[in-house]
Amino acid sequence: MKRLLTIVLAGLSLAARAQSTLSLDSCMLMAERSNLQLAIGAEKVRRAKAEAQAARTNYLPKVSLAAGYMRSGREVQLLSDGQINTLNNVGTATATQLGNMAQQIVAQHPDLAALVQGIGAYLPQLAEQGNALGHAITDAFHTDTRNMTVGTVLLTQPLYMGGKIRAYDRITRRQGELAESQLEAARRDLRLDVERTYWQIASLAGKKRLATQYRDMLKQLQGDVQKMHAEGLATKASCLQVDVKLNEAEMALTKVDDALTLLRMVLCRLCGLPLDSRPVLADEGEASVVHDTTPVQPDAALALVQRPEMQQLSLAEQMLDDKVRITRSDMLPQLALTGGYLLSNPSVFNSFERKFKGTWGVGVMLKMPVWNWGETRYKVRAAKSDAAMARLETADARNKITLQVTQEAFRVNEAVQRLTLSLRSMDTAAENLRTASLGFTEGVITTTDLLQAQTAWLQAHNDVIDARIETRLARAAYHHALGEK
Repeated sequence: MKRLLTIVLAGLSLAARAQSTLSLDSCMLMAERSNLQLAIGAEKVRRAKAEAQAARTNYLPKVSLAAGYMRSGREVQLLSDGQINTLNNVGTATATQLGNMAQQIVAQHPDLAALVQGIGAYLPQLAEQGNALGHAITDAFHTDTRNMTVGTVLLTQPLYMGGKIRAYDRITRRQGELAESQLEAARRDLRLDVERTYWQIASLAGKKRLATQYRDMLKQLQGDVQKMHAEGLATKASCLQVDVKLNEAEMALTKVDDALTLLRMVLCRLCGLPLDSRPVLADEGEASVVHDTTPVQPDAALALVQRPEMQQLSLAEQMLDDKVRITRSDMLPQLALTGGYLLSNPSVFNSFERKFKGTWGVGVMLKMPVWNWGETRYKVRAAKSDAAMARLETADARNKITLQVTQEAFRVNEAVQRLTLSLRSMDTAAENLRTASLGFTEGVITTTDLLQAQTAWLQAHNDVIDARIETRLARAAYHHALGEK
């Protein structure tokens, strides 16, 4: 029971959504909320803002931490092999030299032989202690650098980078403005597509009502002619002529209905509705819509101020100028303040101890390019060419926008004129149909003349519907060209 109730409520919700009445503003709002390209554009804006925030951090000091371990096959040896051998046998060498000196003393002074022999008894002990001292010295020079662990904390503060940081900051901020302008341009294009589809549906709905009215008119005429034929007042050809016109009207009504269904699907796609929805438009049921028939004057100056394309081109020019500055900064000196703390094991601050010890340091780093075969100069020339091309594109876009505004204003005035003339023709066709209907009733007008009057009436009303929708679309395109929507 609960599942059945859920299905019923879902069906009622779908039916209510399918029969909902939508105004032009609500259609535009739904389209903006459901359009995936606008969602992508919004993400681009957020990304550009994040990049701008990241660029601002280049003004601030950066702190980095590094650590490493290395196992080497041989250690750093501060003493040579000969020096190590000499130090290790320094006691033996000293005792030997003292023994030689004692023999020379005994040879020169025999009376000191007993004393020298007493001293000679201590020479082996002296050699042993001397060798031990030598071994201690060589052990003190032992580095044990086969296992090396190093760690450092480094702080870097840019002082002068040739203007690169400031230029990059401006570029990223303008990229955010460019993304917002592109998002607004996409929103304007979407609103124009929705408005065009909306008024085309309203136009086809009016044509469907007109085609239905024309078909019903022919059905009534068909019945009248058949009665007249039964009484001998009309020929079989007249009946067939009316039947052909009725079939044509039925076919035309079918085509209009199919086209209306397809356009509703397009509107549903734009608004994010299911394709099988059948929304009813607020202006769809109006038999007569009041339109602004006042002519317009092209205002290219306003368009050049309001069009997002001009803003995008202006931002592109400024960004390319900053790109020139960034490229030129490679030719200028770069100055940075550095500071850090270095830690190692084994440490070298108290011989080579197997302990972690370190020290801090502060310095200034200067980088100055000297010679690169003119690479930077050529890059600067290329960047200047990009900036010059951007200015030329801006001038070309200015001319095209001026032409577009003039053309759209001409189309508006032309559509207004067509609407005025079609309204007059519709009044004339309606009077002609009324006269022909009276004449046919009184028998002074043939079936062919009445059909011609009905066809002229249908064509005149179709022309009015086309002129009305053309006026709507022309004004929408004109406001879009001005950058107002």
